[in-house]
Amino acid sequence: MKILVAGSSGLIGRALVSALRADGHEVTRLVRGSASGPGEASWSPSFGQLPLELCATSDVIVNLCGTPIDGARWSARRRAELRSTRIDPTQALAKLFRGAEPGLRPGLLVNASAIGIYGDRGNLELTESSEPGNGFLAELCRDWESAALSAAESGARVACLRFGPVLSREGGALQRMVPFYRAGLGGALGSGRQWTSWVSLDDVVGALRFVICEERISGPVNVVAPNATTNSGFDRALSRIFGRQVGMSIPRFALRAAYGQIADEVLLASAHVVPAKLVSAGYSFLYPNLEDALYQALALEKSDS
Repeated sequence: MKILVAGSSGLIGRALVSALRADGHEVTRLVRGSASGPGEASWSPSFGQLPLELCATSDVIVNLCGTPIDGARWSARRRAELRSTRIDPTQALAKLFRGAEPGLRPGLLVNASAIGIYGDRGNLELTESSEPGNGFLAELCRDWESAALSAAESGARVACLRFGPVLSREGGALQRMVPFYRAGLGGALGSGRQWTSWVSLDDVVGALRFVICEERISGPVNVVAPNATTNSGFDRALSRIFGRQVGMSIPRFALRAAYGQIADEVLLASAHVVPAKLVSAGYSFLYPNLEDALYQALALEKSDS
């Protein structure tokens, strides 16, 4: 297949492009600025500048655009950036589909989203049919998905993949946590009772490849491992890998002082998300269990003892 990937410079994008090319697909990266080779095409979604002929002749567009959520504190300027870097590219790509005749547009748009759409839901088990929650992140994800799903007006298939925290030594939250655990300074966040619905990078790529080829899947898709854990459980798993830790949790007030709104909506929020659609469609997770996923992500050999 001919596949376009937007947002290919991020953690997921780099791994996906490599995997799709290994599968034999013809992959073109949509890049801002000048294209540097035959595997790239220039675009500027903010100004509506897209390679229209290339888009029209592609089979699939994968959109992974978006500034990382858990970087700087969510000032008004930062919130505007988080919205624009997600919604502007999605609207530009969805516009390609609307009103276009079959054969003059791709048949599938795979768009990134996040389990932040569910908000803070305590112990409630959340599937793709669960209602969105409240808060800035939930509202952002709702608008993000709405922009993507407008492409379905053309009759195209649209899938919005709601990613959980991705485990990889090359980026994301795990990369930032490891130095503390290596130094023996690991600890749970707040009460530690909040649910963490994680997923390995290998399964993120596997789920993307599966959705691209599985025509029955559309709409929201939870991309999380089938065995969620609490934050305390996550802390214990990392503590077993790196040895003795301080054993003290980080208080809520300290997290809120350091991270502001990010603490309440990301670090302390509880979302017990399950991958109902992927499991029902027959996707087989490579790393369904947390400790195995952590050893793989950290490139460590698991002891038999």
